[in-house]
Amino acid sequence: MKAVKGKYYFGGIHPKGCKELASSSPLEVLPLPETVAISTSQSLGKPAVPCVQAGQAVKEGEVIAKADGVISSDVFASVAGTVTQIKEEVGASGAKETFILIQTNAQESVAEKAFRFPPLKDASAEDVRGRIKDCGIVGLGGAGFPTAVKVSPKTPVDTLIVNGAECEPYLTCDDRLMVEKTDEIARGARYVAKALGVQNIVIGIEANKPDAIKAFEPYEDIKVVILRKQYPMGGEKQLIYVTTGRKVGLGKLPADCGVVVQNVATCYAVCEAVELGKPLYERVLTVSGKAVKNPKNLWVRVGTSVKDIIAYCNGEENEETVKPRKIIQGGPMTGVALASYDNYTHKTTSGILLLDKKEASAEEPTPCLNCGKCADVCPMHLMPMNTAFYSSAGDYESAKKLGNVLSCIECGACEYICPAKRPLIQAIRKTKAELRKNN
Repeated sequence: MKAVKGKYYFGGIHPKGCKELASSSPLEVLPLPETVAISTSQSLGKPAVPCVQAGQAVKEGEVIAKADGVISSDVFASVAGTVTQIKEEVGASGAKETFILIQTNAQESVAEKAFRFPPLKDASAEDVRGRIKDCGIVGLGGAGFPTAVKVSPKTPVDTLIVNGAECEPYLTCDDRLMVEKTDEIARGARYVAKALGVQNIVIGIEANKPDAIKAFEPYEDIKVVILRKQYPMGGEKQLIYVTTGRKVGLGKLPADCGVVVQNVATCYAVCEAVELGKPLYERVLTVSGKAVKNPKNLWVRVGTSVKDIIAYCNGEENEETVKPRKIIQGGPMTGVALASYDNYTHKTTSGILLLDKKEASAEEPTPCLNCGKCADVCPMHLMPMNTAFYSSAGDYESAKKLGNVLSCIECGACEYICPAKRPLIQAIRKTKAELRKNN
């Protein structure tokens, strides 16, 4: 189907993409790590509950932690081996997480998989929904919302939007996936559409991904919408508006306007779950930044250490490579800075970035200039300066009321544009955390 141009939306920014570092690097499989540390907090909602013990042998793809409630997801062994320890540690986000450590048995990982789900043939909508839940699939665009809940909306929907925007700078894993695994993504999107009971499938792809756009144009049942290069184009509400013209009000969900959004990597995972019975225990992520000698797009097992990933890309250990000033898990706008390499990938980890001095300049914040630029670029039409002001005073209720902080999507556009270099996202996240504590 011939591609069409998307609409314009208010706000947003145009950061330097830096995608050329890894965009031409084909998908590559990271060798099996010797050990993995798999967090039980792999989705939005409650952490899963471990169902294995230290000393127990597990197979690749075996359930090692069961979902705790509806907004949770099963967690699977990403390698075959032996559980060596179950312990609590502080994760990349700064919160405590429970990790299940597995010593890899490489021979078993290659020889046998524990896919306990047979491939589905002529699957019904109910079959697809069940398989998505059983395979622990979550949104791979970053939020990690359990996909089984998303494909069971409480209100009728008529459109599935596949998110191929990948608007975060540096990240190119979705782009490579769209180019190299086009048909699997298309089939996965059809399975999701079947689960939702809809016929209308739209895929939104930013204009800076011409090969991906060209790859999807031959599909007659998938409408390709070319998106402006603008951040945060991949935000759900922004993507819905530019592809369909529908507006999702503050406090409303996409399903309230008849739409469900799924990331391209999520659609790929759904395809594997339906056709192979494969649970979600590995994903593609981008390793990039000017402090990485060989930027790559890698298939990585969940629970792999950041140290192993960087070593494979000849990062810090290579003498010719610039020492990183900042290490980020995720993208530079919404990811988290790591204190060390002793962190481990999750289902939602889309990138590992090693940034040099020029890429990660750290200027000291100055007092607010009252310029209003943060409000000018906010795609949600909020007042970030109000949130920051009242948050610093400890008046979180006023920050909620006058900054409308609960509607913030934490895209980071406000902080990026701020000439005073104010830590606006830090204030927003702190305010949300305090409001959660008090409710």
